[in-house]
Amino acid sequence: MSGEAEQQPQSPEADQTRRGVFGAICTGAMGLGLLALSAAGGLWAAVTARFMMPNVVTEPPSRFKAGVSGDYPDGHVETKYKQRYGVWVVSDTYRGRRQIFALSTVCTHLGCITLWQESEQKFKCPCHGSGFFRNGMNFEGPAPRPLERFAIRIADDGQLEIDRSMTFQEELGQWKDPACYVSV
Repeated sequence: MSGEAEQQPQSPEADQTRRGVFGAICTGAMGLGLLALSAAGGLWAAVTARFMMPNVVTEPPSRFKAGVSGDYPDGHVETKYKQRYGVWVVSDTYRGRRQIFALSTVCTHLGCITLWQESEQKFKCPCHGSGFFRNGMNFEGPAPRPLERFAIRIADDGQLEIDRSMTFQEELGQWKDPACYVSV
């Protein structure tokens, strides 16, 4: 034998070991593939189930109590109902009569939320600069009409009750309706 390495026939045990290692690798890969497939299937089922459920937005009730009329001195704008209900409760004189009324916080231009500026005694829209007097009348900017009023009444327990499901527009003459103010 002249310098060439002799090849010896492999034993059956070595061949069996190789097959065992290869089988273990294939089994592991197959298990990993099945795991990935089942994860993808579970994710697909979750997405499909979520798609079938309606989108529900929880809103505050359309009617709420806002204290008694004595809590609102003349010229006062109550801001604590802005965040939750989108309402300014105002005590002001309108057409010579002192009233308490509830104004919408939504600007009549493009629907931005107005801000009460105490130092200037006006509502101001931060989006496009519309300005509204304390009584809700528009006086500057692109807003085409005054802020809307909500229905307000004195409930059986003596508190002011505001109903956001009913709105009143000044340009339609609806601010004359006693359902949109409480005389003080």
